[in-house]
Amino acid sequence: MTAVRALVGDVLARDACAGCGLCTLLDRGLAMELDAEGYARPVAASAPQEIDGAERIMRSACPGIRVDDHPAPDATRDRLLGDYVGAWEAWATDSELRHAGSSGGALTAVHAWLLESGRAARITGAAASAENPRRTVPVTITTRAEALAAAGSRYAPVATLSNPRVLEPGSAVVAKPCEISALRAASPQLTPEDAPLLLSFFCAGTPSQHATDTLLAGLGVPAEAPVSSLWYRGRGWPGRFTARSGERTVDADYEESWGSVLGPTTQWRCKVCPDGVGGSADIVSADSWATDERGYPVFAEGDGVSAFIARTARGRDVVLAAAEAGVIGLRPLDMARLATAQPLQTNRRRHLLARMLGSRLAGRRPPMYRGFPLLRLAASDPRTFVRVLRGTYRRVKPAREGGAR
Repeated sequence: MTAVRALVGDVLARDACAGCGLCTLLDRGLAMELDAEGYARPVAASAPQEIDGAERIMRSACPGIRVDDHPAPDATRDRLLGDYVGAWEAWATDSELRHAGSSGGALTAVHAWLLESGRAARITGAAASAENPRRTVPVTITTRAEALAAAGSRYAPVATLSNPRVLEPGSAVVAKPCEISALRAASPQLTPEDAPLLLSFFCAGTPSQHATDTLLAGLGVPAEAPVSSLWYRGRGWPGRFTARSGERTVDADYEESWGSVLGPTTQWRCKVCPDGVGGSADIVSADSWATDERGYPVFAEGDGVSAFIARTARGRDVVLAAAEAGVIGLRPLDMARLATAQPLQTNRRRHLLARMLGSRLAGRRPPMYRGFPLLRLAASDPRTFVRVLRGTYRRVKPAREGGAR
């Protein structure tokens, strides 16, 4: 067995795989497929074809092994939402792009502008499969029309880094935070002279593909029924889960689709993620929800607005240039208000050390995380730390022994 495949085997045995696809760039004999649980996992498609330095890159960049925080010089430190050099509320000035996007279309507008201005030759991302829109696949975006077609969130497994074009010169990449952290760690060795622009979004985790099929079946579209289009978010804000099958259109609101069906199936690796806020990206986007009197997000339909955070000087330059070009509107973002509007992200980071220790005590070893303020956050509320540790242990122990995820 080769070094990369041994490492892949260990990550899979610990159920720590994020499904990013990095390993398929290091060993061309690997491919990503859905496993029995409905998650994207590497499988041996042919004999090993490792690139030079594959084992070293795997050990330093695979998010199932290790994730490092990547603070930018002169960044403002935020223990809950990550470092930043600029923060705004943003929206696409093009009404078509704003309507199509999950939260204001600012990221989609930047994609289109990067391509039209020649600042990027292509964007590696994800979109619905043209052959089977129930599934999400890696795509290469080269035109505004393709950027528009890929707009909106996809709450399903996809291994964006399994697209080999991610390494081509002149690329930008929009992907989940775990994929971006992997590429940030690997790119000095994979693309030393032309590192891609890294774009991401706040991520609550990757649900099982089975959850999409379950949601469709609950709405009256059985597994055998063909689906001609499917989107999870967008076409309004926050947008409705919507699918078309023959002459029939079915839909569900965000709280029902994500809250009741999709969200509960997120893979275990996502539940011990240190970086759902895209700390390794140049630019990260998020929902800038309005909040109620308790401070909780309100999912009422309206014109979308994105939180737009530049993590690096490179990202800040892109955001400001896009605003100067008139493709996005900007206004100042209150990071404290954003933290209130994103309780899943802030609570996950506050309690992550307890979850990690509870999981480890129950026999499930999480990846190694470096540079994150997990100890300081845990120390601020020791009583909750103990409660979360015990609860995690009680959930993980029987699941580990039964082989469930």
